[in-house]
Amino acid sequence: MSESKPPLWVQRLFSFLRRENLHRILIFLFLLSLLSAASLWSLEPDKPLRDWIWWSIVTLTTVGYGDITPTSSLGRIIGVALMLCGIGVLSIFTATIASFFLELKLRSQRGMDQLQLEGHFILCEWNQRAREVLRELRHDRRATAPIVLLADIDSKPVTDDDVYFIRGDVTEENLERANVDTAATVIILGDDKLDPSSRDAKVVLSTLTVETLNRDAYTIVELVREENARHCRRAHADEIIVGNEFSSRLIASAAVDHGISKVLSEILSARSGNELQKVALSASQTGQPFLEVLTEMKRANSSTVVAVQRGNKVMTNPAADLTLEAADLLIVIADPSAG
Repeated sequence: MSESKPPLWVQRLFSFLRRENLHRILIFLFLLSLLSAASLWSLEPDKPLRDWIWWSIVTLTTVGYGDITPTSSLGRIIGVALMLCGIGVLSIFTATIASFFLELKLRSQRGMDQLQLEGHFILCEWNQRAREVLRELRHDRRATAPIVLLADIDSKPVTDDDVYFIRGDVTEENLERANVDTAATVIILGDDKLDPSSRDAKVVLSTLTVETLNRDAYTIVELVREENARHCRRAHADEIIVGNEFSSRLIASAAVDHGISKVLSEILSARSGNELQKVALSASQTGQPFLEVLTEMKRANSSTVVAVQRGNKVMTNPAADLTLEAADLLIVIADPSAG
């Protein structure tokens, strides 16, 4: 049975203490306290040794409760020397500890950490679309898991404490730093600095890297061109979104059926109105025809079932007599505030 390792920050702290020789300072402070306490005890034995140890610690830390004080001249000289040592040595010690925590903060802001998370989202690349994805996830009360941003930018671009930052490209090393092997969902966006062909090629390569490290992670990828979708499917991407194609189809639909874009905008956003949700079947719904479940869901909580997911297959507007199975998932339009 393997031993459990202490948290990463504890390991770093001990490594830092050794690197800065702080263990020697601690040993010196301990010996100084013990020596001064023993000296005062030999000069003024009317108080027990434990009281003088207490006095040396209080004096060394410059707290100065005054409950115990030396009365002999030599004892007071020892006290003065202990105070001066305490001011100097403890200042060095506290400043070094403060610099350690400052270093941790700076490493986090600059994306240099090794994360230890589970069930989290990983968002690859940073652009305006990534900002919108982050905003939507933060407004969706079901998306409670931490989010890791993996992008080649100088520092963390948001102040959200539940958003972690890893600096760099989508490589195996950086994905391991983002703890991809325990991630639940990985979102791979296109790099706007590249031309469309290179951008899609980078997305395909990133998908291959993610799937190699964690086949269980649900990967959502963004492409520019529809013809590159087959490459992502071969790389085992779970969902492929072609941005230009989606926008073009939405604009064409809105031109023929005015108002379509407003409906889609509302149900796709978690910030207002109704939204799309995925719910499991209840025991009573298993084995029932789709039409009966549709009617029941509308009557019970005013939600509308628009599709059924069976494994990897999504059936939009299923047949009325489709018999629902226990593992099926219902995709519904519902008011999130209705609970």
